[in-house]
Amino acid sequence: MEFLQLLVSGLANGCVYGLIALGFVLIYKATEAVNFAQGDFMMLGAFIALGLTNAEYMDLPFALAAVLSIGIMAVLGYALDYLVLRHLFGQSQTAIVILTIALGFVIRFVAGAIWGHEPQSLESPLALGDVHLGGLVLGMADVAIIVVTVLLTFFLFQFFQRTKLGLAMQAASQNQMAAYYMGIPVKRIQGLIWGLAGATAAIAGILYASKGAIDPNAGLMGIKAFAAAVIGGFGSLPGALIGGLIVGVIEPFAARYLAAGYSQIAPYALLLFVLVFRPHGLFSQVRTKKV
Repeated sequence: MEFLQLLVSGLANGCVYGLIALGFVLIYKATEAVNFAQGDFMMLGAFIALGLTNAEYMDLPFALAAVLSIGIMAVLGYALDYLVLRHLFGQSQTAIVILTIALGFVIRFVAGAIWGHEPQSLESPLALGDVHLGGLVLGMADVAIIVVTVLLTFFLFQFFQRTKLGLAMQAASQNQMAAYYMGIPVKRIQGLIWGLAGATAAIAGILYASKGAIDPNAGLMGIKAFAAAVIGGFGSLPGALIGGLIVGVIEPFAARYLAAGYSQIAPYALLLFVLVFRPHGLFSQVRTKKV
């Protein structure tokens, strides 16, 4: 029973890692850039939802606050691409990486200045009560995180496979020049992908804050999510989610059965192992680009 308890807790954490990793992969596939502020997007989305539900600010119902925070983060993601990243066109990927690292510091500073640096809890109906299955006790937050992640994954799969916009995003990620000649507005598509990554990060942040306290340093969780994306295969959307689940499951078992402190390095030890024996990731999609 303890095994199942650890497994469910790990899967819930892994879903959050996977959603952040999904943002990494979406942006990388579209622009071949790595957004190291993706974890901070998650943290900012959680704080926006917290601010909207807090009686001292807006005091909105949770559902409305969640929708608004997801929309705000989508707009911020699109605006970041439109106002900043497009002006770096032709620059090296290193410049974009440095920019996103600096952006992460700025987001953490702004969040700390507005909401403070003490951990805060989001008043969420997702965290009310437990589910009892025999001797297994599941927190409602863990169940909600897993269910929402499954539904979001299904939605994204249908979006990319069955909508014109989703197909255009896939085409732009495969070959930007060919997509441009086929009449696809590549720059606008890239902006929408940044917006989608922002919305996904906000969902991850709301789910994470529903399970426990949030503080500005929670954005550093993006480092583990980046490791999850690499483990799963940096060009694979399913691989990002599965990589997140793997990292999430490893942590509680390492904390339970290994010496103190090993749970923190276990994901990076796995990352090193994967990079040595399968450099493209466990579920990589190594193939020639096409439209």
